[in-house]
Amino acid sequence: MVIRARVHGNDRNGRSGRNKDAVSKVGNARVQANGNGNLFWNSPRLINSVADVVFILGGVLLAWAGVMVLQRLPIFPLKTIIVTDAVQQVSATQIEQVARTVISGNFLTVNLAAAQRSFEQLPWVRRASLRRQWPDSLVLSFEGQRPVAQWSSLDGEARLVNDLGEVFVAAAPTGMSLPVFSGPEGSAAQMLTRYGEFSVQLATVQRDLVALRLSPREAWQLKLDDGVVLELGRDQPKTPLAERLTRFTTHYAHVKDRLHALSVVDMRYPNGFALKARKS
Repeated sequence: MVIRARVHGNDRNGRSGRNKDAVSKVGNARVQANGNGNLFWNSPRLINSVADVVFILGGVLLAWAGVMVLQRLPIFPLKTIIVTDAVQQVSATQIEQVARTVISGNFLTVNLAAAQRSFEQLPWVRRASLRRQWPDSLVLSFEGQRPVAQWSSLDGEARLVNDLGEVFVAAAPTGMSLPVFSGPEGSAAQMLTRYGEFSVQLATVQRDLVALRLSPREAWQLKLDDGVVLELGRDQPKTPLAERLTRFTTHYAHVKDRLHALSVVDMRYPNGFALKARKS
């Protein structure tokens, strides 16, 4: 028995349509893939952005290479350092030692900021300024420290206080009489302000302040030029320090003849003060 399969016309047409759709989809996919591959080259804005980045990087590299070349070429050498506004306590030898250590490169490439910071480490120098002067010089100027007091430090290192209330490392100049400040770290500016206020009040009784002490609890102690010590204590709203010191200067005329036998005047009382005999 022979069995024959009959192919209907509708089935043949359906298969043919599906084949055509598949071919069409493959073709579209190929076109889309080609389109994605050419997206960069078909976008002038993207090309320009990339070109700008490449151009900038190239410029930076060229500039860096130029600086490296200038540093190695024997052109624009530095020959002279001109010092203006010199500080008396800083010698030419000290300046030369710093210059030989930190100044490198030529007139165009020398690192002024780094050299300036090194010069500011010299004793008695508060600020240093360094600038170029064509064609082969550097101009160096100093702002010196102006000491107004000695600073008593726990480590025994010689320090001074300048007129801005800043502590710096240096020994007191020979023959210069300076008051001594003793207080917590960072209190020098506050002590300088109080020193000025106390000195004005004590001047009314012809006394000088030779030492000023601030305790960690912010209690104030004054030592006068005749050796008398004033215990003012802590500043309080009801009895400010200025009021207590005024009490002393007001009664100073009545007790000054006895002060040579005294060591301490305790001003921490609300309405008076106590005199303590000097210990032998």
